[in-house]
Amino acid sequence: MTQLSYARGATEPPLLEHTIGAALEQAADRWGASLALVSRHQGVRWTWAELNAEVDRIATGLLEQGVLKGDRVGIWAPNCAEWTVIQFATAKIGAVLVTINPAYRVSEVEYALNKVGCSVLVTAPSFKTSDYIAMLRELGPEKLPHLRLMVSLGEGAHEGFMPWASLRSQPDRGALAAVGGVLDRNDAINIQFTSGTTGFPKGATLTHRNILNNGYFTARTIKLGPEDRICIPVPLYHCFGMVLGNLAALTSGAAMVYPGEAYDPKAALEAVQAEGCTALYGVPTMFITILNQPDLASYDVSSLRTGIMAGSPCPIATMRAVIDRLNMSEVTIGYGMTETSPLTTQTATDDPLEERVGTVGRVHPHAEAKVVGPMGETLPIGEQGEYCSRGYAVMLGYWDDPAKTAEAIDADGWMHSGDLATIDAKGYVRITGRIKDMIIRGGENIYPREIEEFLLTHPEIADAQVFGVADEKYGEEVCAWIIAKPGAALGEDAVIAHCKGRIAHYKVPRFVRIVEGFAMTVTGKAQKFEMRKTMEAELGRG
Repeated sequence: MTQLSYARGATEPPLLEHTIGAALEQAADRWGASLALVSRHQGVRWTWAELNAEVDRIATGLLEQGVLKGDRVGIWAPNCAEWTVIQFATAKIGAVLVTINPAYRVSEVEYALNKVGCSVLVTAPSFKTSDYIAMLRELGPEKLPHLRLMVSLGEGAHEGFMPWASLRSQPDRGALAAVGGVLDRNDAINIQFTSGTTGFPKGATLTHRNILNNGYFTARTIKLGPEDRICIPVPLYHCFGMVLGNLAALTSGAAMVYPGEAYDPKAALEAVQAEGCTALYGVPTMFITILNQPDLASYDVSSLRTGIMAGSPCPIATMRAVIDRLNMSEVTIGYGMTETSPLTTQTATDDPLEERVGTVGRVHPHAEAKVVGPMGETLPIGEQGEYCSRGYAVMLGYWDDPAKTAEAIDADGWMHSGDLATIDAKGYVRITGRIKDMIIRGGENIYPREIEEFLLTHPEIADAQVFGVADEKYGEEVCAWIIAKPGAALGEDAVIAHCKGRIAHYKVPRFVRIVEGFAMTVTGKAQKFEMRKTMEAELGRG
């Protein structure tokens, strides 16, 4: 009988069945004097006991402002200590944390706040070129009818905003214990907006049980303990930072280290060196820029041991370089999506090198995975189809959007990812592309990931993105955007010459552009639809 593309994770150890607030209390009891959080750009260094005390001050302040269980509290800010405090403070009182992308502009933040009915918003005054205070004043109460309280971070005073310092209150242990007693691990506790590459962003609604356990099993996979320091240059507003970073630390006693407000390769390297970080997180593009730092050899990265590369497909060459040049002998690759809290598969620190660089690992504990065909049938081992997952990590649904929820989660509880994958006989999962990214050229199905991996074998190519552009004759043609390595004199013709005779003729890019950077989301995912739009405009086609 043909073996099917189905895998199930371990059932031990058992799932955590308490809330995030209870987990913080446990951390403070267990590791009270140990380092919990370092925010280097703010000069903040807190132990678990100090972090818990600060969380209780803000949680009490929220209660005094009338915030109730189930109320939506937004956070619109880059990485900072206060971000983490509000994450844990809302969890302690059962308010739902709504994470707002720091790159959002006026119309996007208006949509997000109104979609979920945010009654409270904690905001940085500004970040990079964005003046958040001005944007919120531009919208005003007429366009944000649910919003009744805005809290500003930082020292400055802003009319119409409560200063963060005024939200801090003497902890009311009795009130916190009372509200904690009515919380349930299955309560919604976080809304994360998905990227919204087509249409409006959707609010993936996650529970204590979803995200606390995902952080816990991620920490176990990379063997985190109280002696570890996690360098977290990824944004906190996304699952990578707040779950795989903050909640993995919460459940293991490891310290969270924020190198800066936003990703900067030098700041990340400085944090690793200064704090003796043992783990480093990032999406592949972050690791590529770190590896391409001209003075990389001058940084002491000997403390590094492990980490996670996730968020988008990892080039095999990049993975090997991270192991060799960043001392990350136990680095892992994780795969998942916001809707699954996020990880459902991860490589193990002791997996054979080929599996660690060429796959996204095996299924996490208490999760299931399968690969299905166009009719929903589970495919035989090794056949490519859509990756689906099921288990504790699957979201409650998209906030106030039952139709989109039903499209994503089927009647049997399987979350459909939209990603193409295979599962082999040992249970290793390989992500082979996005269903929507597939290029159809003259009837040939072309998977960009395969061409990208090939392009990265060229010694002068640092990164590559492949996508389709409209073509009258073939329907679509292959286009490649290339970032050259520093100092390389790479031409477009040389890229095409590198491909000819080495990959099938129909996979050779018809168009090549050497670029400084890609269109990216804040979380480091390439926006191929934006690159396609730019390229088609340049070529005068569509």
